[in-house]
Amino acid sequence: MRAKTIVLVMAAAVFMLVSHATAAQDLVETVAKGCEKELTSYCSDVTPGEGRILACLYAHSDKLSGKCEYALYDAAVQLERFVAALSYLANECDEDLDKFCTGVEAGEGRLLKCLDENSAKISARCTQALKDVGEK
Repeated sequence: MRAKTIVLVMAAAVFMLVSHATAAQDLVETVAKGCEKELTSYCSDVTPGEGRILACLYAHSDKLSGKCEYALYDAAVQLERFVAALSYLANECDEDLDKFCTGVEAGEGRLLKCLDENSAKISARCTQALKDVGEK
């Protein structure tokens, strides 16, 4: 039952990582290494993308090894930390984003780039949040 919950959490939240390619790649590698046996045995014919690999692991969740369950759990924890950092940053920089980055489309690091380009003008609160999450 625990593996099903972890897979569902991962599937629901993985779409939030699209704009941060390095973090997404780390999560993919964590699961790929930890679930190598399961991916080869049960999911080798699955076309990657759009959560199909996670859906395959979910479909076979009763057969997952402890190593794979741990890899999924570890990836879910990393994802949770990333989402928390992103939420914190959005809350602390909301006024700065409204003031300096209104016309900037979200995604692919464009908002972070906008904040960086306006670093001399953004609030101390936002500057500190950027430092806290390692973006500055």
